[in-house]
Amino acid sequence: MPTKTPAARRAHKAAVAYFSMEIALRDELPTYSGGLGVLAGDFLRSAADLGLPLVAVTLCYRHGYFRQRLDAEGGQHEERVDWHPGDLLERLGETVSVHIERHEVAVGAWRLDLEGIGGAVVPIYFLDTDLPENTPADRAITDQLYGGDAHHRLRQEAVLGLGGVALLDALGHDAVTTFHMNEGHAALLTLALEERARAGGAAPAAARDAVRARCVFTTHTPVPAGHDRFSGRVVHKVLGAERASALGAAGQLGGDELNMSALAIAGSRYVNAVSRRHGEVSREMFPGVEIAAITNGVHVATWAAPSTARLFDRHLPGWRHDSEVLRYASGLPLDELAAAHATAKAALLAEVARRRRVALDPGAFTIGLARRATRYKQIGMLFSDLERLRALGAPGRVQVLCAGKAHPRDEEGKDLLRALVAASAALGDDVPVVVLENYDLHLAGLLCAGSDVWLNTPQAPNEASGTSGMKAAVNGVPSLSVLDGWWIEGWIEGVTGWAIGGLEHPPADLAAGAAALYDALEKAVLPLYFSDPDGYGALRRNAIALNASFFSTDRMAREYALAAYGLRAPGLS
Repeated sequence: MPTKTPAARRAHKAAVAYFSMEIALRDELPTYSGGLGVLAGDFLRSAADLGLPLVAVTLCYRHGYFRQRLDAEGGQHEERVDWHPGDLLERLGETVSVHIERHEVAVGAWRLDLEGIGGAVVPIYFLDTDLPENTPADRAITDQLYGGDAHHRLRQEAVLGLGGVALLDALGHDAVTTFHMNEGHAALLTLALEERARAGGAAPAAARDAVRARCVFTTHTPVPAGHDRFSGRVVHKVLGAERASALGAAGQLGGDELNMSALAIAGSRYVNAVSRRHGEVSREMFPGVEIAAITNGVHVATWAAPSTARLFDRHLPGWRHDSEVLRYASGLPLDELAAAHATAKAALLAEVARRRRVALDPGAFTIGLARRATRYKQIGMLFSDLERLRALGAPGRVQVLCAGKAHPRDEEGKDLLRALVAASAALGDDVPVVVLENYDLHLAGLLCAGSDVWLNTPQAPNEASGTSGMKAAVNGVPSLSVLDGWWIEGWIEGVTGWAIGGLEHPPADLAAGAAALYDALEKAVLPLYFSDPDGYGALRRNAIALNASFFSTDRMAREYALAAYGLRAPGLS
């Protein structure tokens, strides 16, 4: 549970400093956009539960990401999020400076303590340039997550990487032995550490070796366009000639371009992908680089719906302390599991009624589809053939709930949202489709727990991991998914869920994927749900016992502690 920091608990000897561009902890703290931030928040919760000696660094976005509003045609409108950091965070007195564009930019910080189940604390520092001593342009550096152009983005990443290292020094975090970069946004911390080593008398090569010995890097992006790149012109303008020259001498301005992932890899002793399949893709993307795989997870206690948690409390004592206890969910009484799900489904449908004034049928098969609206997620696959979908749904036995945001500059993603609304209008009452706006942590929790199946249709192999299906599994909701990311590891056909297409022959295009999806619904999913409720209930238990027990951030944090950090800590064996 995140809390403000009592002054008496200030002392914290962290061995690991975790840097992430976004961290999701609660909706009132809008410093996240989606999966990367949600994963970071879950990881840090488990780090606190396990008592890992860790501290986290991110940015304090005064205007959040954005609040989404959809018009009648599905057009996305972005609204600024206004919140007051002082209501949730503790302002620190320490201020550091970062040299950006030939002058010093003051960087302050806010602190939030994340307290684990046993009372251990992970401090999180939110860097902030909205200080009176800065110019208006500099005060706006930390204004919005993923806003602005490449110039603005590099300024933000300079504050995160360079300013984050300086802040930890100012706060006396001198016990840090490992700097963990969660994606390439924080890669400039390697430059800050190298400058420190050279200031201490190390030669350039020795300084780079010293940095590499202290850093680890997690890549989340299997799509080349998803890795931040900055032109040499922008690098010179923001970082200055001396730092640009240092990057060039180290071979990091190849082709007059700075690739932040390549910079992070070059400066790290350990590099990992976030699923086994993503590891294979990443090794192809970065030939010759040794890249391990630590599959993502979710914080089980956070994503278990209240009715699910009560069920676990009755039958699986200790599950909050050790998610592996969920493997014994195979013995849960089917009637109690069905009742817990019915309660979660009722809560979801009540939220739909509150938001959209639509009364959905609790007896209808409810498909949950909530993803970022971008091309490779293929969120429109289910609606590729409306007549076939209508035939599957007749008479009124299937309903679909959709949610997701498109990046403000992703016009193709915005078109996908319009297409969902158009499909909803075309299907009418035959297959009710409700598109919910402003997908956030609260709505995600309701959807993942209250749906009857979780649908995921990425274009393989572009799904690095995916964690929404893991959240669904915590609540006994099976996945119906293309075999990509984590689902390759979690899938047992007809046991934990269903595959769209096969492992050897994944869908070649959207049309092939849609045909396989309709076949799975028609021949396997819907007959089991309507004709064999106990069989479907057994599959729900399997999703918990086989998937939720393993795909947790408890297991994930242990793997990082042992493989990436070289730590042993409470809760580790």
